[in-house]
Amino acid sequence: MTKTVKSDSVLTKMRGICLSLPDTKETLTWGEPHFRVGDKIFAGCGDEKGKLVIGFKLELDHADAMVQDPRFWRAAYVGHKGWVSMDGSRVKDWDEVRALILESYRLIAPKKTLAKLSGAPGPYSRQRRRRPTGPSTPSRSRVPRSGSRREARN
Repeated sequence: MTKTVKSDSVLTKMRGICLSLPDTKETLTWGEPHFRVGDKIFAGCGDEKGKLVIGFKLELDHADAMVQDPRFWRAAYVGHKGWVSMDGSRVKDWDEVRALILESYRLIAPKKTLAKLSGAPGPYSRQRRRRPTGPSTPSRSRVPRSGSRREARN
């Protein structure tokens, strides 16, 4: 199999994964195909020093664990922010790649777009704490204060 056939196959699979997610598009950025949600890149695919490479963002702890595998390394310039590169020619399990791309998408996509995803958030999804809901505190005007002017007049 030639390099061109392999790279076309990898790009076709990347398109299938990335473009199946809500509000995504493919752009040519730095001369290589990248996938965006809105205006933000969440994955890319291309040639890096003669090697077919897939790139995506992971939670920092997850990125630290993944770069222990020789198929993965920190991406140049943005690796300290969780971006990881993967040797695209060594992909054996596209479900693994799909999960990594989904993690990247969940880290990058706006909340409204994430709401369009079906299913529950994955283990590496961005979650924010909500303020507790419950009865509100009565306003000051309804709560008598000791030593108020009204008490002083009487």
